[in-house]
Amino acid sequence: MAFTFKVRDLFVPRIKILNEVGLKPGYKILDYGCGSGSYINTLANMIGNSGKIYALDINPLAIQMVQRIVAKNQLANVETILSGCETGLPDESMDAVLLYDILHDLSDPDKIIKELHRVLKPDGILSVSDHHLEGEDIVSRMTNDGFFGLLKKDILTCSFVKTK
Repeated sequence: MAFTFKVRDLFVPRIKILNEVGLKPGYKILDYGCGSGSYINTLANMIGNSGKIYALDINPLAIQMVQRIVAKNQLANVETILSGCETGLPDESMDAVLLYDILHDLSDPDKIIKELHRVLKPDGILSVSDHHLEGEDIVSRMTNDGFFGLLKKDILTCSFVKTK
């Protein structure tokens, strides 16, 4: 799986996706469903040492892969979270939440969307991308419960803001 992601990253570098979000130095970011950690190095560079990345995944092997990336690159601003839903993060503490290539596979999307809403700051951005879904399907899934409204639809991502 990690090899497949490396090939994918050659065709669509992670920086192209992350540039659509508008991340800034010092941001606190939740990478929900971080997988093998393909965004970690790029995120760490974008937000700098004053920022913080929380890499969450349900798979212990994915968390181990992220921890290896963190150790290899001496990234002091990354913390891993092994969980299927609850983040353990404080209310309204994240500047951005990334939900990439996982929306189609969520076991309890309503519960997870509520958790993402809870941890996102009032002016924060929820960035969603899923190559298994069309843009309109992403927008529909993320806005149908009223927790999020569409901010903008870019080439590779959709950005949402809190509405409640």
